[in-house]
Amino acid sequence: MACYIAFLRAINVGGHIVKMEPLRSLFEALGFERVATFIASGNVIFESPREDTAALEAQIEAHLERSLGFKVGTFLRVATEMPSIAEHQPFLAAGFDAEAHALWIGFLKAPLEPQVQQRLMGLGTPDDDFHVRGRELYWWCRTRVSDSKVSGALIEKTLGMPATFRNVTTVRKLAAKYVVPG
Repeated sequence: MACYIAFLRAINVGGHIVKMEPLRSLFEALGFERVATFIASGNVIFESPREDTAALEAQIEAHLERSLGFKVGTFLRVATEMPSIAEHQPFLAAGFDAEAHALWIGFLKAPLEPQVQQRLMGLGTPDDDFHVRGRELYWWCRTRVSDSKVSGALIEKTLGMPATFRNVTTVRKLAAKYVVPG
């Protein structure tokens, strides 16, 4: 039985308010086990014997859209992937200071094609740097995100695909809480 973390897009933002208990119930209705939520920003942890993450993502998205009345992008990661995602530090050599800067991790459905990655890098500013590793996009924002010339919407438009972002602190807490050491 695999443990998954679902990063949901459009939960508790933009007027799409969903309480965590009903969200857990929606996942349980799909037959998932040990369902839990982590903070109210659309992070759902569950267990399933199924291993086809793309099929699971599609199943969850269809069920949530039918149940909630709006599209909810779903980005699954197996819990064992989380430590590597959370601890990857692409900006250390550039003088990154975790206390002074925000590091956001964007979850994607698939790795970026080289030409798409090149377009993303073109969004870089003196305040914003990007790094891509597998299905994750790391965004170093040296100012408040609200003050940046870059936004999640601009990133998605540039990528031509949806993404959902979490602060590295949230990702690290999820990795620590849901990954049992070997």
